Amino acid sequence: MKSLILAGVSLLAIYSVNCEIYFEEKFLDDSWENNWVYSEHPGKEFGKFKLTAGKFYSDPEEDKGLQTSEDARFYALSRKFKPFSNENKPLVIQFSVKHEQDIDCGGGYLKIFNCKLDSKAMHGETPYEIMFGPDICGPGTKKVHVILSYKNKNHLIKKDIRCQDDVFSHLYTLIIRPDNTYVVLIDNDKVESGELENDWDFLPPKKIKDPEAKKPEDWDDNPTIPDPDDTKPEDWDKPEHIPDPDASKPEDWDDEMDGEWEPPMIDNPEYKGVWAPKQIDNPAYKGPWVHPEIDNPEYTPDANLYKRDEICAVGLDLWQVKSGTIFDNILITDDVDLAKERCENFKEKHSGEKKMKSEQDEQERAKEKPSKPDEDDEDLDEDELGDAVPAEDSHDEL
Repeated sequence: MKSLILAGVSLLAIYSVNCEIYFEEKFLDDSWENNWVYSEHPGKEFGKFKLTAGKFYSDPEEDKGLQTSEDARFYALSRKFKPFSNENKPLVIQFSVKHEQDIDCGGGYLKIFNCKLDSKAMHGETPYEIMFGPDICGPGTKKVHVILSYKNKNHLIKKDIRCQDDVFSHLYTLIIRPDNTYVVLIDNDKVESGELENDWDFLPPKKIKDPEAKKPEDWDDNPTIPDPDDTKPEDWDKPEHIPDPDASKPEDWDDEMDGEWEPPMIDNPEYKGVWAPKQIDNPAYKGPWVHPEIDNPEYTPDANLYKRDEICAVGLDLWQVKSGTIFDNILITDDVDLAKERCENFKEKHSGEKKMKSEQDEQERAKEKPSKPDEDDEDLDEDELGDAVPAEDSHDEL
């Protein structure tokens, strides 16, 4: 038993040693300006980022991040790092987003690139490996994008994942595993998971409708039919509208001038509508016809849907109508446990922001409250009031 425990500890130690942090950025000081590169792609009006912890935070230094600073701007900033492949290993992408401006329309996502990226030429159409993170535009779009490139084509996840839309920081985590499964977490809570093949259209469908199969001509898929024995009652047909029996010709009506008078039409209370025979069960009903399926000859399974042959750059490539979003705590690793640990530490940051924001809101409410009259003013006697309020006789203009 002791040997089994030691073996397990050894395996954990080996895994820990083999785990790698491929990239990490916390934006603690101005050194980011030496490593990150702004795009100079022509035809776009790019905005600038600034380093700040924002209006409310838990720690003024630790919580610094890159904030969009100009309204109605594209933003394009990227950084390269040592290339790696996630072959046979998990890929974890994690970062925090804080829409403290109460964003109305704008992106809050990251893009992951291979080494072909030209940072100074990066723009919205630049090929990427992965796009992940929140996107908000009005009440109709509040989603988490998970877009993966496969054979040089971008594929959107088929599921709708709702993002957070408040003003506080939230941590977004994407885990892609070598068994072709994935997990999306927000603040360490799982919001979506599944299989890559099922939730993206990377591959053609396994089954297709048999092109040779056709519904038999005698196949009856009508569950009911008109009753052949049902007949229309003799008194059924009544006009839909009739002349108003209570209407009378106006006294000032002139037939020569106004034409022959006719009473206005009203709905006929005896009108029964268009007659149709009642429906009965169809004795020949066979149920809905199901088109037979066959194996799709164009389908070929791919065990490497998860794999990225080369990753070596991360970028912020987005548009914002109202600026103020702060990006921070970027982590790219194969260590799922480390990402989880960072999530646990992140909760303290989130609580600190809420506390400071609540205090600020309380101060603002206190400023807006009308001041109460002094007690001394309420105790003024009639003589004092007489002196304080001018007499009507003093207003000559009255």
